[in-house]
Amino acid sequence: MSARIRWQPGRLKYTAAIPLLVTLAIPLGLLAQKPTKPPQTQLELVVLGSGGPRSFGRASTSYLILIENRPRILVDAGPGAFLELGKLGLDLAHVDIVLLTHLHIDHSADIPAIFLDRALTADQPIRFKVFGPQGEGLFPSTKQFLQLLFGPGGAYEYEKTFGAEETIEAVDLPIALDSPERNIVSEGDLRVREIATHHGDCPAVAYRIDYKHNSITFSGDMDASAISNLQHLALDSDLLVAHAAVLDPPGSPEILYTLHTPPKQIGQAARDARVKHLLLSHIAPVIEENRRQVLRSIANSYKQSIEFAHDGMRIPVTAAKSSPHHEARAGTPSGQ
Repeated sequence: MSARIRWQPGRLKYTAAIPLLVTLAIPLGLLAQKPTKPPQTQLELVVLGSGGPRSFGRASTSYLILIENRPRILVDAGPGAFLELGKLGLDLAHVDIVLLTHLHIDHSADIPAIFLDRALTADQPIRFKVFGPQGEGLFPSTKQFLQLLFGPGGAYEYEKTFGAEETIEAVDLPIALDSPERNIVSEGDLRVREIATHHGDCPAVAYRIDYKHNSITFSGDMDASAISNLQHLALDSDLLVAHAAVLDPPGSPEILYTLHTPPKQIGQAARDARVKHLLLSHIAPVIEENRRQVLRSIANSYKQSIEFAHDGMRIPVTAAKSSPHHEARAGTPSGQ
């Protein structure tokens, strides 16, 4: 039996999926009907990975954005994202924008596998535009990271010669918290913006994707010192994807609060940014074990819909905007 817990304003709802045996009489005429096309959505989120650095049944953090039902933007690529793409049967032929929130392994390790898959199935030249943070300390810049993978003498230099002709353009983004919000993609109705956040000693950024009248904001991993930047970027977003890796103090080791934002402050940020729907991802084992506590903490401030991510989840953002009680349409909760 699989189970899901989600918050709806005014109550905590627990649902359990119970197998049912149903006998259906199908008229023969219906068997000849052509399958209907999936409904057209302007903007859709697919969760490829909803976990964090530990291995406990979830792929690590990664998301795919569909625009007009076509996969276009990859946000992070943690271990397991490549496998989930295959399970979902998603076509990468038009994916050319990659947004890296930071370069921790659990957010970037599947980049080579995904790029190779795209190259092997393409019949036209490929041009990736990859955005990510500048380097600092132990962490290379995004440009250096991609050079170390695919450039001359890089670990996977061969990848560019193994399939379709491929160009990878990297853009390093500012990492100082006082850096202004920037527009990094403008293509017709599509706009992508970014702002610096803070994730301990690892340079990090948050992203917002707007298409026509809908929007998704990704916090990435960040500690509470970057909340004001996140609120500014996420203001009036239809969907905020925030990462839940720690409990409220003192429920998690003190060192983790220099890396992640606790539930109470996530709720306050979502409230102040007036986001319409909150999706909690980057789920840690301690969050799995204390879901009700996490939901109650967030809901003390944030009165809209809250949901936990799971691998394979799909959220049409138009539905998230029109209804505060959105329920994911596909996939089954992992680790539940």
